Amino acid sequence: MSNSPIRRIQADNLPKPVGPYSPGTAFDRLVFVSGQSGRDPVTGITATGVEAQTEQTLKNVETILKAAGTDLQHVLRCGVFLMDMAEFPKMNAVYERMFAGHKPARTTVQVADLPGDNLRVEIDCIAVLPAQV
Repeated sequence: MSNSPIRRIQADNLPKPVGPYSPGTAFDRLVFVSGQSGRDPVTGITATGVEAQTEQTLKNVETILKAAGTDLQHVLRCGVFLMDMAEFPKMNAVYERMFAGHKPARTTVQVADLPGDNLRVEIDCIAVLPAQV
């Protein structure tokens, strides 16, 4: 697969996938980040509550983006999966703070369950690699 234009994003500090998939893949200047949760990649402990989970989730997304050579300010689109839409305002406040004024396209849906105990939110995204100068 070394001749493939698709590359897997790999680094020691990335959250470990809970299934047979890559945390992120890149093609040309696009970076696709798999759904991330509020689990700390070092301790494996899940943050408590939707606000803390949203922050940790976006930190995990950012770690993958940085390993690929980009960051949250280059995200084009996010998918947000919530266990309870009543928690949308709390998630949204943290999301807005973490993106610091950047407003990628987004879809937010309520889901029946997420893969892991006590998970309240999962976020995936598509980002672009900055142009090389």
